[in-house]
Amino acid sequence: MAGLERLRVYPVKGLDGIDREAAAVLEGGTLARDREFALFDDEGEVLNGNRTDRVHDLRTDFDPETGELEITAPDGEVVRFDLETEADRGRAEGWFGDFFDADLTLERDRELGYVDRREMGPSVISTATLETVADWFDDEGMTVDGARRRLRANVEIGGVEPFWVDRFVGADAPTFEVGGVRFEGVTPCGRCVVPQRDPETGEPIPEFRQRFIEKRRETFPDWVDEEAFDHYYTVMLIARVPESDRGATLRVGDPVDVVD
Repeated sequence: MAGLERLRVYPVKGLDGIDREAAAVLEGGTLARDREFALFDDEGEVLNGNRTDRVHDLRTDFDPETGELEITAPDGEVVRFDLETEADRGRAEGWFGDFFDADLTLERDRELGYVDRREMGPSVISTATLETVADWFDDEGMTVDGARRRLRANVEIGGVEPFWVDRFVGADAPTFEVGGVRFEGVTPCGRCVVPQRDPETGEPIPEFRQRFIEKRRETFPDWVDEEAFDHYYTVMLIARVPESDRGATLRVGDPVDVVD
């Protein structure tokens, strides 16, 4: 039976995610605490893994109840900041600025978060897809959790086949519901440089993109509308929750149903 296997949000854009047992859908259509904070340079550009592999040098944890961010630096130093307070957000700016050697500000958006596609909503993948991608790179030591950390989806669906989410884009695509909350497919997620890198070390897998494209082409489901895909370097669905379903809460274990 298809069900909601995992919920993961990324409180500070570009840094580690945290698992949630439940997450509310905000009025903006994204999940609560997802990319709620982001670092911007003095030209207004966001700092993330697409810009620098140094994000992989940091281990972070976040308490969604208190707003405390814990950072473990490469030398073992552990620092904590209460991101609910302006003073500690200022301290965090200074710490990140020193680490990344840049003039940074830590911004906050409670209503939508700093997701890449601000007119859309949560990202969705199936557990079987993560297992398949990990198998493609088994010789390089990729695990399922490693694939999960590389691909950085919000919503993970269990009990379905690999690339299950591909059916929800294109002409006459169905939608699906998670615990009664409707998800409409918007676009396949084209990938950047981040999935190539080990999430612990930042070391890239040689020729990752080429092998990924070859394997994706070989395993592309015949029931997918190929015209909805610009290329094969895609995995994961960017979805939209209609306004009528925003404000609802998703919970791990919720049933998942396809709606024609």
